[in-house]
Amino acid sequence: MPTLSKRQFLKTLVGTAALSTWAGLEDTLANVAYVPSVTLAQQEDFWAKIRAVYPVTTDFIQLENGYYSLAAQPVLDSYMQHIRNVNTVSSYYMRTRQFADKRESQKQLATLLGCSSDELIITRNTTESLDTVIAGLNWKAGDEVIMAAQDYGAMLDMFRLQARRYGIVTQTLSLPNHPNSDSEIVSLYEKAITPKTRLLMVCHMVNITGQILPIRQIVEMAHRHSVDVLVDGAHAFGQLNFTLADLGGCDYYASSLHKWLGTPLGAGLLYVRRDKIPGLWPMFADSSVADDDIRKLNHTGTHPVATDLAIQDAIRFHKAIGIERKEARLRYLQRYWTNQVRHYPNIVLNTPEMPARSCAIANVGIIGKSPAELAKTLFDTYKIFTVAIDSDPANVHGVRVTPHLYTTTAELDSFVRALKELAA
Repeated sequence: MPTLSKRQFLKTLVGTAALSTWAGLEDTLANVAYVPSVTLAQQEDFWAKIRAVYPVTTDFIQLENGYYSLAAQPVLDSYMQHIRNVNTVSSYYMRTRQFADKRESQKQLATLLGCSSDELIITRNTTESLDTVIAGLNWKAGDEVIMAAQDYGAMLDMFRLQARRYGIVTQTLSLPNHPNSDSEIVSLYEKAITPKTRLLMVCHMVNITGQILPIRQIVEMAHRHSVDVLVDGAHAFGQLNFTLADLGGCDYYASSLHKWLGTPLGAGLLYVRRDKIPGLWPMFADSSVADDDIRKLNHTGTHPVATDLAIQDAIRFHKAIGIERKEARLRYLQRYWTNQVRHYPNIVLNTPEMPARSCAIANVGIIGKSPAELAKTLFDTYKIFTVAIDSDPANVHGVRVTPHLYTTTAELDSFVRALKELAA
């Protein structure tokens, strides 16, 4: 079948307005090329220019970016153009260019994560990625898995389903909100291991508190006991500066791209270490792919390909900002507000105080107010949007607060004032 060249097909990839936005961003970044990331993190005039590149609502203060954060305007413009381009030639694109373009997005993601593109697939989200592993393993009755009460609820549900289906045994521990050391965390997981333990699931960053766990130490410990490690990196990829090499050789890693990388909604990734690929059953059969080919896990039928294309635009924007700058700004914003309320009467922070143990995400509660009541009052009275987290097993009762690059310190000042008024 004849094919259009990539240049022919994508010649209208970015409109005039989007090109202007990209150029303006490049000029803004060129002016701070030699400013240290930690210094730049505190320069509000610079971040005001970055905020201008995002289509931020003025209806309320958005402090729940962890679920899904808006894409920057140039990424959004490119995404809409992808939709128009694909729609123009419809099935012609799907039959001639779809897989090559997706492969390019896959390669760029693999470079960011620090793995081979033959060990990574693009999914719709972290849940799909983790479920692909949990459902794909060849479980036997009596196999044990270890997880934490602070893990994402959908994953805990998936393990319960496998317990019902195959008779596996789930061991659930609870993480301290304020650990004294990395060894305290590692020891908790190690004590739960038995001769029957087959898999350990662990969060890179706990979604409800923002606590960053010592993944490398956990992985190395688990491997000494011949236990595989599945890492939930939903909030770490695109927020923290790391590659897989920094994590000690985990067996599986999953993340969402519409959280901190800034893709349009509906993109995720799954990394499977090469030697683990043959041992996973695909959820949807594809007889055209060999058992040792990770593409066997990616047969999901026809789907919105514009999202796959926009991954490249999101990566371009992410790299333009720079992960060092991004992590420094996000950590600065979190500590900007938490430092003002951490020891304030009637206010409880469920996020570790040590800077290295958290980044953008934090969780705060007020004594005497349920998380649901606090979240509702913050929105109804102060027009501040957060999400309530109320879990006895996880010992977390508060609202999760997730600023982003477009969040201003003035918005956080409003949030701090609201907390102090409610605490009084």
